[in-house]
Amino acid sequence: MLEEVPEIHPGPKQLVIDVKAIGVNPVEVYTRAGTYSKTAVPYTPGTDAAGVVKSVGAGPRKFKVGDRVFVSGSLTGTYAEEALCEEHQAHPLPEKLSFSQGAAIGVPYSTAYRALFQMAEAKAGETVLVHGATGGVGTATLQLARLGGLKVIATGSTESGRKMALGLGATAVLDHSNPSHLDEIQSLTSGHGIDIVIEMLANVNLDRDLKALAMRGRVVVVGSRGRIEIEPRDAMRRDAAILGMLVANAPKEDLGVIFSDLSRMLSRGDLVPVVGEEIPLSRAPVAHERVMMGGARGKIVLIP
Repeated sequence: MLEEVPEIHPGPKQLVIDVKAIGVNPVEVYTRAGTYSKTAVPYTPGTDAAGVVKSVGAGPRKFKVGDRVFVSGSLTGTYAEEALCEEHQAHPLPEKLSFSQGAAIGVPYSTAYRALFQMAEAKAGETVLVHGATGGVGTATLQLARLGGLKVIATGSTESGRKMALGLGATAVLDHSNPSHLDEIQSLTSGHGIDIVIEMLANVNLDRDLKALAMRGRVVVVGSRGRIEIEPRDAMRRDAAILGMLVANAPKEDLGVIFSDLSRMLSRGDLVPVVGEEIPLSRAPVAHERVMMGGARGKIVLIP
């Protein structure tokens, strides 16, 4: 439901953002559905956005009115024309990126970075399997893995999505709608197996992931929609690790490292967020339906 709310005023070390684009994440669907916990209403969803600084609060200032920023985190929710955030939740948006691309950065790229480098401790030369590499987190993971010197094997359910993944640097792309798609892993890795799996749908793939791992392989679960039965011996035989993560659990210090590195890569032009679809904010329920569907090609963004 859309409604008028009082004008927002920033407190010390806070910013009001004139929102130009909003990133849609599955967590907002789960929150609305009460999957994680019940949320008091009225409630404005959203953590990711991009726009222009409208006003700044007292205290030391990193930003001034008129600066282009992307936001990861908000005090008032980002599904709105304006959003209030803490200064540390905003980051410079390079001129070469659109506001829609800026709205695609926060949760997807911080999740991908934390999964690869802080949880799995990925090293150059390792092989990573990115399940669902065509969505927001998937495209972010693919780009960051390639920048980190990893060999990337991706999966996607549509031909157009698989072509996009190849264009983003994947060395091979498998059709994960084929139940036997992971049978190709041994030939693609010369019998070594996968060092790291970034898993977007663990309730479907986790058991097969474990069978595709190399010795001391790691599976980082960043998404799941239910339960799954696994064979623990597959992990035992490989000294494997299953690592669960939510980027919301990351300590403030880790988030500082993440966004410092991401800002540097964005300013150099090393990262190019992929926007799949722009939808008016008034049709946010449609965006929530689509973000939960298969066959994604980049990030879904709302436009106020």
